[in-house]
Amino acid sequence: MNAIPGIADGALPPGVADWLAQAVASYPNTERAEFLLCTAQALAPECLPVYFALYKFYFYKRMLPQAEEVALHALEIAARQGGFSPDWARLDAHSTDWRRVDAPQHFYLFTLKALAFIRLRLGRSEDSHALLAKLQELDPLDTVGASVIRDLAAD
Repeated sequence: MNAIPGIADGALPPGVADWLAQAVASYPNTERAEFLLCTAQALAPECLPVYFALYKFYFYKRMLPQAEEVALHALEIAARQGGFSPDWARLDAHSTDWRRVDAPQHFYLFTLKALAFIRLRLGRSEDSHALLAKLQELDPLDTVGASVIRDLAAD
């Protein structure tokens, strides 16, 4: 699980990697995988990779309201860890060093992208477009690949 945007290698607390690996192995069994992911979240409530795994799980299982809820919670935690406002609408290019790819702010940007995609799939295109516009402002080099979602939203 070290390919998570904005997360330094070795960022998982002891045991969490095992819970996440078990969840991946249990993916076809939705109840079991969800239980394992929620257990990992309870054991490590500040661990950003757990939130990444959980919102991706919900998204791929088409449990979009749950994915949105987890992504919103992940934004709050990443903002607290990064020392900036969790309210994306209040952020600007000077809120933090958005270029750091090994820090909570990059995870925050990546999760904003995920939230834009979730809201697009929920049929809330206006919300999605607002998030994508903010991402373009905060990440003009498109380090998190928001342009992919922007292209989907344009169709």
